[in-house]
Amino acid sequence: MEKRIYNFSAGPAILPEAVLKKAQEDLFMLPGVGMSILEISHRSKTFEAILASAKDGLRKLLDIPENYDILFLQGGASLQFSMVPMNLMPPVNKADYIVTGVWSKKAVKEAKRVGTVNTVYTAEATNFNHVPKQSDLAFDPEAAYLHYTSNNTIYGTQFDYIPETGNLPLICDMSSDILYKKIDVSKFALIYAGAQKNIGPSGVTLVIIRKDLLERSTDTLPTMLNYKTHTENDSMFNTPNTFGIYIIDLVAKYLLENGGLDAMYATNVKKANTLYNCLDNSNGFFKAHALPGSRSLMNVTFNLPTPELEKQLISEATAAGFDGLKGHRSVGGLRASIYNAFPLKGVEDLVAFMEEFRKKNS
Repeated sequence: MEKRIYNFSAGPAILPEAVLKKAQEDLFMLPGVGMSILEISHRSKTFEAILASAKDGLRKLLDIPENYDILFLQGGASLQFSMVPMNLMPPVNKADYIVTGVWSKKAVKEAKRVGTVNTVYTAEATNFNHVPKQSDLAFDPEAAYLHYTSNNTIYGTQFDYIPETGNLPLICDMSSDILYKKIDVSKFALIYAGAQKNIGPSGVTLVIIRKDLLERSTDTLPTMLNYKTHTENDSMFNTPNTFGIYIIDLVAKYLLENGGLDAMYATNVKKANTLYNCLDNSNGFFKAHALPGSRSLMNVTFNLPTPELEKQLISEATAAGFDGLKGHRSVGGLRASIYNAFPLKGVEDLVAFMEEFRKKNS
């Protein structure tokens, strides 16, 4: 192919071109090292510096307080569905969960293996087309924590606020919107995120944990499933995903060099508004799945009047260089994932394509 296409995939997803070019440039041999990032020892001074730089970049971007540890683990967010309750639910062995999509349902399933789950809210009756308001939430004062998923890739919904929980520790799966804007990390007990949607390649998982929570991790846990194992060994109890951490380091540097998360958020809002305006002003030809007030800035899901038109649009869009637009089977239709690295021009070009398609097929 002569040029890169527009990648709307939900994940593994688009990375900044500058990051890819830098990785390509250094892939054969890191400057001054004489070998590839794929070859160096995770115990080497070179990699220790990369690890430290990645952590420092994330700490600067998110203003992560010093009383939080930053971990780079493996097993994806799916393993965190188990690690969170195994480490943090005892001794009370019950926790609150907000269910807003497939991934929070999977988290609940794993938590029930450890203890009792109180579903504080579920949007399943409306096919997860919204997230709850703060006033919809009533917590168990004796729960070990509250868990929620900040952004739902499949259904295109997103929390635009951080739930207020009082003294109840707040746990969040931010796999698909981490770094999309500045957040107050101090409001969370633990944040976890699979890297492959917004901060790096697949195979590495970011965990940000408040240090006092580590007291809950008992020595009876399997060694690799104990958060203390990884904090005490700086994410290197076993061989970490060295390449994935290297890419996260490059992404963090890229974001810091380009205005940080405030600048990134402004761009994300503009991209999402451009696409949602196209949907809302189409006289019903395009219909967003998520309700206003719950719409994701990362994943825009929508339908057309018929499944046949949806298939036609996906086919013609793919031929025109817009890839990954097919929606998840739970919703059908189309899904445009426009994570941090997705360019504004790509959204504008897609909107122009969609408007032309609508004119021809209305």
